[in-house]
Amino acid sequence: MAVRILAARERQAAAWKNGGGVTREVAAYPPGAGLADFAWRVSFAKVAEGGPFSVFEGVDRIITLVAGRGMELVVDGAATRVERPFEPFAFRGDAVVDCRLLDGPITDFNVMARRGEVGAVVEIVTAHRELTAELGSTVLVVALGGAVTVAWQGDEPVKVALERYDAVELTDGASGTIEPDGVVAVVTLTRERDAHE
Repeated sequence: MAVRILAARERQAAAWKNGGGVTREVAAYPPGAGLADFAWRVSFAKVAEGGPFSVFEGVDRIITLVAGRGMELVVDGAATRVERPFEPFAFRGDAVVDCRLLDGPITDFNVMARRGEVGAVVEIVTAHRELTAELGSTVLVVALGGAVTVAWQGDEPVKVALERYDAVELTDGASGTIEPDGVVAVVTLTRERDAHE
């Protein structure tokens, strides 16, 4: 069982793959993986202007608006407005994607998973929830709006208060509870069975 606290203030800014902006990584697997070799990656990005998205071959993406008025994404020629906060939008990372901001800069929450290796699910939670990270999976609790209290049982009971954009990572059978005072993303990343067979 393993639990890790991932404080927002400790994240370093890194350039986007296409050089058009910066991102701050919440967590990735394997640890230390770069943009070319991650199995999964979770991050925040501040988007100050529109333009093309980076292309990630063989990757599935889920993007969630967390601040700002939103954007219009044209994914392989089909337009979608991502303008309602905290509503995840899934698309293929190898699609041709162009972004137009609707009214000024935004912040978005990104989950990327290598297709055929990892399955990713993003749930938006606003009420008490019990969590368990099954063996072979990782669960990330990320405070998107407001604060959240996360509790778990290790050698002794632990309870932490997360501020906006802080996260807790649970792996290896760890379990706990969340009590949101706001909006929380629960990201479940599961190794697909046939990935290593």
